[in-house]
Amino acid sequence: MTGLTNSPRILKGALVGMDILNPIPKVIAFQYNPDSLTRTLKARASGGDGARAEAMRLSGAPEEDITLEVEIDATDSLENGDATAVDMGIYPQLSALEMLLYPASSVVIANTVLMATGTIEIVPPAAPFTLFVWGPKRVLPVRITSFSITEEAHDVNLNPVRAKVSLGLRVLSYNDLSLTSPGYYMFLAHQVVKETMATIGSINDLSAVMGSDVNLL
Repeated sequence: MTGLTNSPRILKGALVGMDILNPIPKVIAFQYNPDSLTRTLKARASGGDGARAEAMRLSGAPEEDITLEVEIDATDSLENGDATAVDMGIYPQLSALEMLLYPASSVVIANTVLMATGTIEIVPPAAPFTLFVWGPKRVLPVRITSFSITEEAHDVNLNPVRAKVSLGLRVLSYNDLSLTSPGYYMFLAHQVVKETMATIGSINDLSAVMGSDVNLL
């Protein structure tokens, strides 16, 4: 037996958090890929009601929201005697996801010191720069807009050992990000890939749908 199979390698979806104070990204791979995700797109139209000259104009990429549900389960790790799972269940994995919503504590402490010394204007701390990774063709900068956790089972120390996490993500496009943000160029690259996929997935012959040669323009 060589151990080789014909089964394709299944890629894991993930969220990646990056902090300017920590050059090492935090990669949170999904233990199980969600069975489904919902994507909602809303066009950014530049013209208002009655603006005929602007009716077909777009002010940028559409607003896109993604919702998905992630399952986390420590059963296999507990059966294998994993020390982290035995001591803490899935608390570390849940915490890693939750920290994508928190500013760095060092920045909070620094701002507290500034306020205590009488600084008038304090810049609100930024959330970690977050990427949603769903295969090589979809690496998207996102902001977490909704987050709920249902803890379904606990160990004797009340550490969660099974949970479902419902996530709402807003995709950040070049409309939302500055030119200095890496997310600006990531989204632009994503759009280029999507344009290529659209070319592959469309046909140029109108007769295939109209039944005869038609020139619409």
